[in-house]
Amino acid sequence: MMEMVFPKSLEEAVKLDCFVHKGKHCDITTIVRSDTLIVTFDNLASINERPKNGPWQPWMAHYAETLGFSIAGFQSHQKDWYRTPEPAEMMIKLRELGFFAQFRKILFIGASMGGFAALCFAGLVPGARVLVFSPQSTLNRTIAPFEKRYPWPYKKFDWQTPAYLDAAEHLATIQGGHIFFDPRLREDAMHAMRLRSPCLQQVKIPFADHTLIRTIAKCGALEHLIKRLAGPGELDCAFWQLMRNRRSDPRWAKRFLNTAAARGQGRLAPKACSFMEETYGYSFARRINKRLKTVQKG
Repeated sequence: MMEMVFPKSLEEAVKLDCFVHKGKHCDITTIVRSDTLIVTFDNLASINERPKNGPWQPWMAHYAETLGFSIAGFQSHQKDWYRTPEPAEMMIKLRELGFFAQFRKILFIGASMGGFAALCFAGLVPGARVLVFSPQSTLNRTIAPFEKRYPWPYKKFDWQTPAYLDAAEHLATIQGGHIFFDPRLREDAMHAMRLRSPCLQQVKIPFADHTLIRTIAKCGALEHLIKRLAGPGELDCAFWQLMRNRRSDPRWAKRFLNTAAARGQGRLAPKACSFMEETYGYSFARRINKRLKTVQKG
């Protein structure tokens, strides 16, 4: 990571190519390399994985560097779903200071908690597109009574103040983009239903679960996806060809095989188990196949 400067204000920060602007609840770490900018938001996993003390490397920093893209990483101090006034205030201030005007392409990226933030705030920057993975539309249980997976942040943080409470209310202000989700995961599918919009393409990746972005990364498709959606803005055949590698992700493979076995799909499930065991050495494929044979004999 490049040596960073810690300006006292955003007015000073926008004059620099690299800076960390520290807030009370949220920081922004920015590196300007080119006229393509990705704006990223930390999620629960990235907060868990970062060191206790900052400054922290922005989420997706590796991909931005590899692709030669500029990056502005919003980094919440807590797992608060960005439910403080700071992120929006910082975004608006940067826009008013002309920070975003220097970029030809802008892509907001987030997963889960970060996906919620990306959808809420992308509309504040004219022309910005979004790439979000497994996003929640809100944790407010009146609006989304089906979402009860995150009891601690629901109880600890503000899910009543109307401003940026529901990502679904901000879709019309977004230029365009893509939402990736697993249609087999009930809560994620229901959030996706609430996030339907003519400006956003919904992409279903079955058996990927809520950690869908990790499956895409394991397939070697994430870098291509970011490059493609930050550029032309549409998926291509090369992405789907790379996604054929998802069989090499043991978590995806186990969910797929267990579902196939539960359906009792004739010869398909045993053949799939044998293929996965022989090709990838999955011991769980052997166990599932053994279970299938026992059921068939019975």
